[in-house]
Order: sequence, then structure tokens, then C-alpha cells
Amino acid sequence: MKFIKIIKNSRFFKIFSNIYILISSFFLIWILFLDSNSIITNLKLKSQINELEKKINQLKKEIEIDKKLINTLRNLDSLEKYGREKHFMKKENEEIYIIEFDD
Repeated sequence: MKFIKIIKNSRFFKIFSNIYILISSFFLIWILFLDSNSIITNLKLKSQINELEKKINQLKKEIEIDKKLINTLRNLDSLEKYGREKHFMKKENEEIYIIEFDD
């Protein structure tokens, strides 16, 4: 019985036996960890947003490179050069030899 009296008289018991403290602590735990909009979920979503923004920037850079390539390929000579170098195209009655170097 002494033990129970000591617990009831303790400061910790008095604080956490208060109904407002109990409800507030439950509410905070619920909001921070258990809710669908919890902090953990928000942090995961923010990291996904950052990754997607990086990907968007990378794709925008690739689009700019492709636009420059399209502008250069409007000229017939540069189009022919591009076709020969990248796609190994050839003219009629012409032979192509591909030489590969070992690195």
C-alpha cells in the first residue's frame, strides 16, 4: 500500500493523470506518427518531390540539347553528316568501313 501512495503522490503521476494531458499526448502521437498526413509521410513525399524536380531539370536540359540538334539538322549538309556518323547511312555505290579502337 505504501507503494501505491508513493505513486499517487509522485509528480509524474499527477501530471499524466490529468485528462487534458492524456488527451493532448494521445492527439500529438496520433498526428505525428499514425495519421495519413503524418510527419513521416510528409518527409517521404518531400523527398519524392525533390527527386522529381531534379528529373524535370535534367529532362529540360535534354530538350534544349535536342532543340539545338534539330536546328542544326535543318541544313541538308549537316543532316547528311549526322546520318553518316550516327546511323552509318551511305550513298548508293558507296562502301562504309567501321573501325573500332580498343580502349
